[in-house]
Amino acid sequence: MSTSTPSTSLTEATVDMRAGLRSQLGEETLAALDRDAVALGAGDTFASALDVGSPAPLFTLPDARGGEVALEELLTRGPVVLVFYRGAWCPYCNLQLAAFQGALADIEAAGGTLVAVSPQTPDQSLSFAEQRALDFPVLTDASNGVAGAYGLAYTASSVATSTLRELGVELSSFNGDDTNKLPAAATFVIGQDGRIRFASVSGDYRWRVGPEEVLAVLGG
Repeated sequence: MSTSTPSTSLTEATVDMRAGLRSQLGEETLAALDRDAVALGAGDTFASALDVGSPAPLFTLPDARGGEVALEELLTRGPVVLVFYRGAWCPYCNLQLAAFQGALADIEAAGGTLVAVSPQTPDQSLSFAEQRALDFPVLTDASNGVAGAYGLAYTASSVATSTLRELGVELSSFNGDDTNKLPAAATFVIGQDGRIRFASVSGDYRWRVGPEEVLAVLGG
């Protein structure tokens, strides 16, 4: 994967947000996290991640607001936009999901259904969905089983976990286990035939696609 800054519909907003993070976290802390993100993106950790044309693994996961959501059932309505995010503590995830919330009406008008998946516990996901006023399902992938099926699961480095801990982020508290496993930030569009029509896997989790890229696929 390239370590250069990609050009997507979220790039400008991400650059702006990072200026604030630099002031908030400090240059040294942000640089440590940046080095970790670059290394993750440059390696082959996600070489087996699913790509366009692959059949999407089916799943049924608990919804933060109660009940369960099954991919197979969602596909009966139309294509599904599936976003894997790391957690409520990740500012890049917050930025991306806010952008998708802002485009939710357009996604639904194009026939799509949006769902987001993370390893957070249902309670953490519910708090996140309510705080961010997210109107789409936010699902819990305990132990990253579904993320693993999509080739996205990895173990966060000791540098990343220790730096996050210094910032007050304890992954075990968010995810309900001590594995320090996370999903790559990834966005898929799954067609009604169950095959992946669009795939963006951001090994370097700082840079990712937004709703414009998804809408181009839904409208195609």
